[in-house]
Amino acid sequence: MLGIITGLTAEAKIAQRLGVAVRAGGGMPEGAEAAAEALVAEGATALLSFGLAGGLVGDLHPGDIIIPDAVVEDGRIRPTNATLSARLGEGTHGMLLAHHEIVASAAEKAALAATSLCRAVDLESGAVARVAAKYELPFAVLRAICDDAERDLPPAALAALNEKGAIAITRVALSILSHPLQIPALIALGRDAGRARAALVGRVNQLGVGSLGSVF
Repeated sequence: MLGIITGLTAEAKIAQRLGVAVRAGGGMPEGAEAAAEALVAEGATALLSFGLAGGLVGDLHPGDIIIPDAVVEDGRIRPTNATLSARLGEGTHGMLLAHHEIVASAAEKAALAATSLCRAVDLESGAVARVAAKYELPFAVLRAICDDAERDLPPAALAALNEKGAIAITRVALSILSHPLQIPALIALGRDAGRARAALVGRVNQLGVGSLGSVF
């Protein structure tokens, strides 16, 4: 049984169309680890990290799909499973950086790209890779780029999620009231996030319901 771990509940709803077990971790590594552990306890024999990612290099744009060959966390490289990755369709390869906090600025993205040699970054895939290694299970990553390497995230984006991986409307509203000049950047980010979600929906539709249920 394949278990899919997402950060956001919106991502989980997309992944559920594949007809496999899905859990949202709330958008942080600790939640992703708990979600992966729960799926293993329920009988998952392979794990997939699914959702949005940030671009670290200039040739990745909002809506691009990345299916990395490995996940890098704290300097440790964990290769993804080639068989499972191949079942996910076409996408950019290379390495994905597992970070422990949101990478908010273009300058920080550039620094991370230079030091890690990774092409994209997210918060959940490192935890999924760790749990997979712990139980000697195959894992893979399917992510769509949301914010590219040149985008600075507005303050509201850093406060947008609650612990369940849903949008915290009150936090966003308070941030906008405190920093109204961020509104254009927030609208642009929302547009790019829409492209990323559309790419995930398109890939899920392409794969088809139940297509990954018998991978392992």
